Amino acid sequence: MNRFTLGLPALFSFLSCAAAPNPSAPVQASAAPVVMRPVGTHAPRPSRKELVRKILPHNVRLSVLENDNVRRSASGVVIGNEQTEQGLVSFVVTNAHAVEMGDLREPRLVVIVDDRGETTEYEGVPVAVGSVPEMDLALLRVPGLQLEPARLAEDAEPELGDDVVVAASPFGRPLSLSGGMVSQLEWDKEHRTPRMLKTDAAIGYGASGGGIFSLESGKLLAIVEGYRTAKVGFAVAEQSYSFDVPMPGETFAAPSSKVRRFLLQHGYARLLDGSGAESQGGAQTARR
Repeated sequence: MNRFTLGLPALFSFLSCAAAPNPSAPVQASAAPVVMRPVGTHAPRPSRKELVRKILPHNVRLSVLENDNVRRSASGVVIGNEQTEQGLVSFVVTNAHAVEMGDLREPRLVVIVDDRGETTEYEGVPVAVGSVPEMDLALLRVPGLQLEPARLAEDAEPELGDDVVVAASPFGRPLSLSGGMVSQLEWDKEHRTPRMLKTDAAIGYGASGGGIFSLESGKLLAIVEGYRTAKVGFAVAEQSYSFDVPMPGETFAAPSSKVRRFLLQHGYARLLDGSGAESQGGAQTARR
């Protein structure tokens, strides 16, 4: 009993010495933490909201006036701009049938930009007009309009099922959006490029000339040309009424390949590569 009690201090002393560090032993540095970095990472893809915000500033609405009365309304997309001696000039692509003014007396074409309730009007002048229905496209020259041009999609970019947004101004109202997908593509066998594009996105009268944009790249896939309708009739109190209803999936448009060909044919290739003429020579070309 006494021997066991007397041995405890010695045992504790031995254990303490064993646990104490040796001052003469080399000190080992602790290993640095390993940081794992993902391989091949890219910038995050823009959200749908971010893409739409970039798409909206490319679009305008159009009104054809006669004696300050609206005779036609349509939509348009800024496709290029250039600096002239008189200031910045923008170019808007729309439909040829939308700027037809031969049946009006002293018509005036107005390009309108809406911004949170504020409306700004610019005078538009057609500088290139295609033939309907083969090339239902027109190009407007708009002095003073300062909007960023849309980027044309590559000819082969559109594919069936692509998610799209249509930016247009139906019924002459401020810009509105409708969503859908590419529902049909017709291909030109000779050039191996799309010659017609359809979408199931809903549109209405006045959306002609509006832009169909990819929700993948934000680029301009096509320009709305029109839509097929079905006539619906009904009777009320022995009176017959009828109206046209747009058919789902039957909104057809001129694809980017057709827009590109139209600009090339009319001498506006400079709008395709972003090299808007900064010289007086380019400004003179634009006035013809």
